[in-house]
Amino acid sequence: MILCDIGNSNVDFYHDGKIWTSTLQEFDNYVASEKVYYINVNPKMEVKLEQKKDYINIEDFFTIDTIYQGMGIDRVAACYTVKNGIVIDAGSAITVDIMLNFMHLGGYILPGLSAYSAAYKNISKSLDKRINPNIILDALPQKTEDAISYGIIKSIVMMLEDTTKNKNIFFTGGDGKFFSKFFENSIYDRTLVFRGMLKAIEERG
Repeated sequence: MILCDIGNSNVDFYHDGKIWTSTLQEFDNYVASEKVYYINVNPKMEVKLEQKKDYINIEDFFTIDTIYQGMGIDRVAACYTVKNGIVIDAGSAITVDIMLNFMHLGGYILPGLSAYSAAYKNISKSLDKRINPNIILDALPQKTEDAISYGIIKSIVMMLEDTTKNKNIFFTGGDGKFFSKFFENSIYDRTLVFRGMLKAIEERG
């Protein structure tokens, strides 16, 4: 059994504890050796998925206690094994969800690091700078590159700090490991979505 998480930018796979990532273009030519159980948030991929033999959409396998409307299946899967805490999936977008006794209380969405960078670039070519991941957040920047990095990273971290006070934090996603270093009560779990998928499949039997 292969698990597949299809996003807007990439496709993540899980098999026997191993995780790998492919581009959407590479996924078009991927031939699976066994059944693939998948979740998908990319509408453009639906037609292609319908044409792939032995691909099973497990979105309907999930049942989560929430009144949130329009919650993406990737967020549902990330929250599915968390009883209490904050689930933060830092990818193309940064999703933040609050769980209490397996109940989803709500959440919000921030742009991801790449989206922030693109916004600066759209303002001015002089603001088209790479993010400095080693920026110091307790000292004022003295050059443009650091000023942009400071503005992006600190605004995200402060928003997350306001939400996560004294709570356990579960980070996942491509930038999850980076953000987890700013929080003491946090763990980075790249398998979080896949663990949720496995739980949903087991519950379905």
